[in-house]
Amino acid sequence: MIITAMANWRPAPGEMLEWHPVTAARDDADGTGDAGVHPVPASFLQANHVRGVDAALRRGDRHTGFLGSATEIEGDLDDAALTRAVAVFLSRHEGLRTWFSVRDGSVRRHPAPADAALVPVDAGAVSSTDGVREAVRDRLSRDATPLSWPPVAVGAVRRPGSFSLYYGADHAFSDGASQVSVITELADLYRAEVTGTPALDLTEHEGSFLDHVRIEDEVSPSYDLRSPELADWIDVVSRHDGGLPRFPLDLGLAPGETAPMEPVERDLLTAAEAEVFEQVCRDAGGSFTSGLFAACALVEHDLAGTGRYDGIAVLSTRHRGPFALSQGWFCAFSPVTFPVSDSNGPDDFAEVVPSATAAYARAKAAASVPIGRVLDLLATGGIGGAGLARSPQLFSYLDFRRFPGSGTPADERAVLFTGEGRTANASMWFNRDHRHLYLGAQIPSTPTARRTVRRYHDRLIELLTDVVRTRDDGRTTGVSGADERCA
Repeated sequence: MIITAMANWRPAPGEMLEWHPVTAARDDADGTGDAGVHPVPASFLQANHVRGVDAALRRGDRHTGFLGSATEIEGDLDDAALTRAVAVFLSRHEGLRTWFSVRDGSVRRHPAPADAALVPVDAGAVSSTDGVREAVRDRLSRDATPLSWPPVAVGAVRRPGSFSLYYGADHAFSDGASQVSVITELADLYRAEVTGTPALDLTEHEGSFLDHVRIEDEVSPSYDLRSPELADWIDVVSRHDGGLPRFPLDLGLAPGETAPMEPVERDLLTAAEAEVFEQVCRDAGGSFTSGLFAACALVEHDLAGTGRYDGIAVLSTRHRGPFALSQGWFCAFSPVTFPVSDSNGPDDFAEVVPSATAAYARAKAAASVPIGRVLDLLATGGIGGAGLARSPQLFSYLDFRRFPGSGTPADERAVLFTGEGRTANASMWFNRDHRHLYLGAQIPSTPTARRTVRRYHDRLIELLTDVVRTRDDGRTTGVSGADERCA
């Protein structure tokens, strides 16, 4: 699987099938329908996101707050087998059997009707790859929303001898790890239905997201501003004028301005180089992740003159229960902050790794505090201001090799993509598989941002490569061909 822009997904044309509910679970337009209210409320992230989706739809904006994935399956499509596979999948993931409504700013969770099920519907033939991609994009924008059931969209593109399988979910019901696992899970369930052999038993790893919400609600009151887990939050927000860290270089935007998001992809290291880089990090007392933080800190010191790295890490909360392969939004956000010296050569990398490692350890401890509780404490404590509501510069790392479907045909052929809205940052998603380490960024679509971010990524590639080459031959060497590494 590779995380990429949706424009890079190249499905062959064919007959479009869409799985739609037999019974609709949609509130009346004014929010006064008779759908029951679920006893488990929305999580903080869900409620915040759902309000934004509702407001955007009322303005008539296109819905872009979804995540999607797709793969290719060999053999003629068996509609009935895929219908049964989808039913099993939905039965495994309780959170996906709910949806939301918004009334007077209040977000309510609703259960899907007891007789709710998905069945295939013929959506017509499409004669080109571009046509298939645009049809799926329109489908996800229309159907993968949190304001009706299902909040996901499943479909296929049938052709003789093979078919494309795609799945999209509103972000309130999914995250990056969910999307990595979903397409291989659906493919495995389909295989089991076609062949009659058992599907993988994932029971121990697919706890209900609703239980995760309950856990967050239970632990939140145990934290206050005196909790050590809040120390870095207080420090970072105080130094950023009551807000959150932003990309440290000029992106060509006025304060408070956003621009359409433009995806950027860069290859960073080959698989062999990534192994060497990881060993360098471990020799310095760190990990692959903390080494990436150290590298970014050195790049920012070099290009922006920063004496301290301030970033916001996207971390998983799946460790709170049996949620390793569950579908849902299992994310925490924590500051990673540490000082950087006045030099930025590969020889200094090993000196920065310990500071980055200690900062990352604090960030993981801070992730035990639900983000809703963090923001509430910072706001009510007079530490944070309006800047807390603005999206920060985010840093994420996923190792695809750790997922159970890694290396299967469905995984090898899979792509993961997101909707493309607006941004004021240049957030970075680092991803590693058995082929390479690569970077996906979402930057503002401005000439300044393109130049600035390319310069940043070029310097990052140069630094990472120099670290690897220094380890390999014992001397610091220059690097050429950074442009050739551009994905």
